[in-house]
Amino acid sequence: MDFIAAGKTPQQVADAIEQIARAQGSVNALVVPWESTATTLSVAVTAVKIDGWAIEHTNLGTIRLSTDPGGTRVSAAGDPARAGDKLAAVFERFAADLRPRLQAGTEVDGLRDGGQAPPGRRSGGSGTEVG
Repeated sequence: MDFIAAGKTPQQVADAIEQIARAQGSVNALVVPWESTATTLSVAVTAVKIDGWAIEHTNLGTIRLSTDPGGTRVSAAGDPARAGDKLAAVFERFAADLRPRLQAGTEVDGLRDGGQAPPGRRSGGSGTEVG
């Protein structure tokens, strides 16, 4: 799935994706710095299983955010190893939910159109685990 989030930078879109994941609670999303470049951010989407002190992250897919003349190109791809299983469907639903929310410029957990947090409210931050 590919679409353009008009008028937003990759960082703003990454922050919004992290907040959407946190609000939904079904997945985690975090920017993966070592897979990102100056013009492209890579956002890992995972499912988490907690058993006592053990925390297991299962890769569901990757969302790549790249600069585009109209804003940010959002490209979502599920993990091929998950094709056809229940977790693949979780990623597909999450990715499909992003499109209308990021294209519409609606407020996402405090982010106003353009990706800016209202005064006195923190907009999240990439590199932090959410979920």
